[in-house]
Amino acid sequence: MKTEGGVFVSWRFLGTDDEDTAFHLYRNGQRVSKKPITESTNFLDPAGTLASVYRVSVVKKGFEISRTPTAAVWPERFLTIPLKKPEGGTTPDGQPYTYSANDASVGDVDGDGEYEIILKWDPSNSKDNAHNGYTGEVLIDAYKLDGTFLWRINLGKNIRAGAHYTQFMVYDLDGDGKAEIAMKTADGTTDGIGNIIGNEDADFRDEQGRILSGPEYLTVFKGETGEALSTVDYDPPRGTLEDWGDGYGNRMDRFLAGIAYLDGERPSLVMARGYYTRSVLAAYNFRNGRLEKQWIFDSDKPGHERYAGQGNHSLSVADVDGDGKDEIIYGAMAVDHDGTGLYTTGLGHGDAMHVGNLDPSRKGLEVFQVHEDHYSPYGLSFRDAGTGDILWGVHAGTDVGRGMAAHIDPQYEGSLVWGIDPPGNEGISYGLYTSKGEKVSDKAPASANFAIWWDGDLVRELLDHDWNGTIGRPKIDKWDAENRCLNTVFQPEGVLSNNGTKGNPVLQANLFGDWREEVIWRTEESDALRIYTTTDITRHRLYTLMHDPVYRLGIAWQNTAYNQPPHTGYYLGTGMKKPPKPTIYLAGNKAEMPL
Repeated sequence: MKTEGGVFVSWRFLGTDDEDTAFHLYRNGQRVSKKPITESTNFLDPAGTLASVYRVSVVKKGFEISRTPTAAVWPERFLTIPLKKPEGGTTPDGQPYTYSANDASVGDVDGDGEYEIILKWDPSNSKDNAHNGYTGEVLIDAYKLDGTFLWRINLGKNIRAGAHYTQFMVYDLDGDGKAEIAMKTADGTTDGIGNIIGNEDADFRDEQGRILSGPEYLTVFKGETGEALSTVDYDPPRGTLEDWGDGYGNRMDRFLAGIAYLDGERPSLVMARGYYTRSVLAAYNFRNGRLEKQWIFDSDKPGHERYAGQGNHSLSVADVDGDGKDEIIYGAMAVDHDGTGLYTTGLGHGDAMHVGNLDPSRKGLEVFQVHEDHYSPYGLSFRDAGTGDILWGVHAGTDVGRGMAAHIDPQYEGSLVWGIDPPGNEGISYGLYTSKGEKVSDKAPASANFAIWWDGDLVRELLDHDWNGTIGRPKIDKWDAENRCLNTVFQPEGVLSNNGTKGNPVLQANLFGDWREEVIWRTEESDALRIYTTTDITRHRLYTLMHDPVYRLGIAWQNTAYNQPPHTGYYLGTGMKKPPKPTIYLAGNKAEMPL
């Protein structure tokens, strides 16, 4: 990227690289690094220009053993990806709607070693499940990073639009080196090559615009073309509406999804339904072109009664019990890799949850969660991720709307955690706490949407937006611990945040270069995406975050319902130890590097 000080160049250190790996940097064929670069994977070249061309060579034992392809210089600190914006439409009751770019995920769909972007288009009349009304159809696109449009899937009139309906998983599920896309489908879904799933003419929308009857399917699509590869009946099915907590389809149509290495070696697809009362999770493998169900967990089954009502608007995936196999952290409960209940805390549903090595002084991972139940002993809870033991909590007596865990203050090792009420409520802060439960301040950051590793230090920044009640202008803030306030360090122009007050980016992930994260926002007209990256020099060398299991699977589930930021499975922050070497199965996709 061109900067005021020259050209900023950044490249990856891989999870497969040896610790003694070093690098040389070349501009226009001439070496610009005086000695092998060993302490970082970025470089500021004062003599670089927009016309410069760069490549990196790998140095082992004093010898250059491989070289990258050449890379041109970006004129700005973002990459623009033009979009094929769909035309709007009109609902059966005569109401017009338009489309905006919404959540996205990434995967290497064509096996060329580069990520592609899978993007969901959101109609302007998309609905929360609590509200009646028709919606436009949900569209899913695929784009290469140069803007090449690959395909579009139209989920059809029998899939309602809204944050809780379509959770799309992008991952190399069968290990063929190319990512697939998996999501819930219905009669009338049209795949990326024009094939129609089920009955093209079926219309199960009722007079309130809800879809409470008709077949439901789960489909895996070919990432390269969007072709439907395997379709099965969606499990868990609707059953009786009242089983999910109401009689009009609000709680029944709440879906979550994730990718997990349930056998410790190959990825599985986990699809879920419900969390306010009944919670059901189903695990599938996609092998040899077919979806096969592995297990199902149902809180209605005898012995699982205490698991009812414990789910969040999101989930997380990690090996929390140390057996080498992933578990599903489903709000205030967890399901083991084999589909049995691991534990339930009984603290109930909440809107936000964070899973990672939040307290590096303890062995294993922790969970920080906020809760809705006024009668819950804790509105904010901090627990052992593997056992469910509550380590400490804060009573709130109300619905705590937002919660965050991030290492934002170098004075404290580990994450600081806090809960606040979102815009439009009372603006209550419940205080700022260390991972040990020590109250640092009555005043917490007024930002609790996303956290991001952006500048050159090991302290995380906060990603949010300025919200005017209609649109959000994105920004990245840094916590000023001394003055207990946030200072904006980056605010792009011409882009918007997603999902109302949630302030989400299209996607946040370590997509390029060194270990810092990139962020994707949509332009104001949704005619393009912009991928922004930092140009701050860092002296820290970490392997790409996408090779950390917890982080990579966090990118897969990031688009699920109420988007949450990804975390690493090791402590990344002030005073950190060297990250553990990840286990990587090289038979799969070289961009994914399945773990």
